[in-house]
Amino acid sequence: MSFDLVLFGGTGDLAWRKLMPALFQAFRHGSLPEDGRIIGVARDDLSDDAYRELIQSRFAAVEGAKRPSAEEFKKFASMLHYLRMDLSKPDDYAKLAELLQRRDASTVVMYLATAPGLFTQVVEQIAEAGLNGPKTRVVLEKPLGHDLASNRAINKAVCKVLAEHQVFRIDHYLGKPSVQNLFAMRFGNALFEPIWRREHIASIEITIAEDLGVEKRGAFYDQTGALRDMVQNHALQLVCALGMEPPINAHADAIRDEKLKVLRALKPWTAESIGLHAIRGQYAAGTAYGERVQGYRDEPGVDPNSRTETFVALRTEIANWRWAGVPLYIRTGKRLASRDARIEVNFKPTPHAIFRAPTGAANKLVINLQPKDGLELHMLAQAQDSRQRNGNRRAGPQLAPVQLDLDFDKRFGSERVGAYERLLLDVIDGRLNLFVRSDEQEEAWRWVEPLIDSWASDGAPRSYAAGTWGPSASSAMIARDGFSWSEEQ
Repeated sequence: MSFDLVLFGGTGDLAWRKLMPALFQAFRHGSLPEDGRIIGVARDDLSDDAYRELIQSRFAAVEGAKRPSAEEFKKFASMLHYLRMDLSKPDDYAKLAELLQRRDASTVVMYLATAPGLFTQVVEQIAEAGLNGPKTRVVLEKPLGHDLASNRAINKAVCKVLAEHQVFRIDHYLGKPSVQNLFAMRFGNALFEPIWRREHIASIEITIAEDLGVEKRGAFYDQTGALRDMVQNHALQLVCALGMEPPINAHADAIRDEKLKVLRALKPWTAESIGLHAIRGQYAAGTAYGERVQGYRDEPGVDPNSRTETFVALRTEIANWRWAGVPLYIRTGKRLASRDARIEVNFKPTPHAIFRAPTGAANKLVINLQPKDGLELHMLAQAQDSRQRNGNRRAGPQLAPVQLDLDFDKRFGSERVGAYERLLLDVIDGRLNLFVRSDEQEEAWRWVEPLIDSWASDGAPRSYAAGTWGPSASSAMIARDGFSWSEEQ
C-alpha cells in the first residue's frame, strides 16, 4: 500500500519529539508500509536534505533504545521530504496538491500538528486545493477548541469538507498499551465483568500525575490549564473505558456509541456541586528531585498574576443503572510528588466478616498506566495463625494484604507498541476505533463547560507546594465519602 503522510508543523515540537520517533519505530518494526512518503510542511526554508539533517539531530534527544543507528536513519530518511508552505497562502496549497498528484498514493494522511487556531483555515484550504477526496484522512491534535462553542465551530468547518470517517481526532492516551489492556481486561475476559457494577464496587479513582512543571510550554499552558489539557480529553476517555457497556462488536462506531452514553450519563454540574466536588490548584515554589524549583507564576511565558489551574480534583458519578451511587474521583496536576498515572477500582468489603483483617482493608484492582504498565490485584490472605501466639482461639484467623502483580512490560517486552506508533499506523490503515467522534468530543466539552465558566469568575486557585500531592482540599473532598487517595492509605 502506498501512502503520503503530510505533517503540517513538520519542524515543530510535537513532530520531532513524538511523531517522527513513532514513525521511525514503526519503520524499524517493519509495520510501516514500505511504499510511503513523509512530507514535512512548515515555513522554514529547507531542502529535503536539510530537513533530514534537522530530524536526525533531533533524534539525539530520543531515549537510547529508540535512537536509530546511522545506517537505520539513512534508510528511514529516504522516506522524508520537505515542502516550504505559508499556511495562509492558497498558492502554497496548490504546490502541495501538485506534489501529491505527481505520485498519486493510495492513501493521503494530513496530520495537523499546528496551533489549534489554524485547524479551520488549513482544512478549508485543503478542500479549496481539491485535496479532500475519498482517499484523504485528516488527523486533528488536541485541544480541539477551548470551549464547547469553539469545538463546535471547528467540527462544523471540518464536516463541511470531509466525511466523519475521514476525520481522526487523536487522543494519544487511547493508544497506550495499558489503556488497550483495560478494554481487553473488561471485554476479553469473563472474570471482572459480572462484578463491574455498583453492587460490588465502592469507588473508582483516576490519577494522572506529572512531576514536571510546564517546562517551555508556559505561554500555551497559561491559556489552557489542567482542565482543558488533561480532564476534558484524557481523563474522560478513561472514564468512558471504565464505565461503558460492552459494545455489540469491535467496530469503531459500536465502541464510540457506548462511550457517548457514558459521557451523557455523567452527573451535570451545579453551583453547589462545583463548590463541594471541584478543586483547582496552582503550584508554588517547592522541591522536586531534591532541588528547589520555582512556582508556576515564575515560569517563562506565564502571567505573573495568572489564575490558570495546574491541578484539578473532581468527584462525579455515572448516573445510570450500572453505576448509580458509585463515586468517581479524577485527579491530575503538574509538579506533583511523582509521575504516576493509575486507575484504582476499590471493591466493597465482604458483607459479613468471619476473619480479622486490618482496618479498612478490602479488595482493590490497580491499573497502572505510567511509568509502570500492568495490573495489580490486591487481596487478603491468611497470615500466621495468631491464635497460637496469643491463646485467643475465639478471635479467628488474622488476614493480611497480598497482591498479584502483572507487569506488561516484562511479559510482552519488545512486542509493545507505543501510543503514537499505534495511532499513526491506524490512521494509515483507516481504523477509527481509537479515535474520538465529534459527538463524543462535544459531549465532553459540554460536561466541563460549567467548571470553565465558574472558574473564570472565581478567585485564584488554591496554592500547593511543588513536589506535593496538591491542595489539602483534594484530600478533604474524597475523605468526606470515607475514602482516601492511594498515597494516603
